[in-house]
Amino acid sequence: MSSITDIFSAAKNIAVAINNAAQVYLKVQGAQRSETLTGTALVSTIQGRLASVSVVVAGSTDGIIYDSSVSTTLVNALAVIDNVIGVTVINMPYNTGLVVVPGTGMTVVVSYSEG
Repeated sequence: MSSITDIFSAAKNIAVAINNAAQVYLKVQGAQRSETLTGTALVSTIQGRLASVSVVVAGSTDGIIYDSSVSTTLVNALAVIDNVIGVTVINMPYNTGLVVVPGTGMTVVVSYSEG
């Protein structure tokens, strides 16, 4: 028969496992979200994961999201933001930061996780 200490230890291990699973889920789904963006914005300055982009107002041109904290060249382009209202799941890691450049007339919100 198990002692009360064994039962409490097992319960603690279950709680830790559930917490770890929840943290992984948040990192993949995006633990943070940007402000509503209508122009170029530096969203993150450290490594992380871009979960999704939500186009609230479609513009007349596509936007681009860059893996950078300073420059916006095609070399470090991470994703294209289609000028169509809706949510696009991206689920890609970025290394140096996140710069979001909405297209002309576009309003977007990005979901991401840092670290």
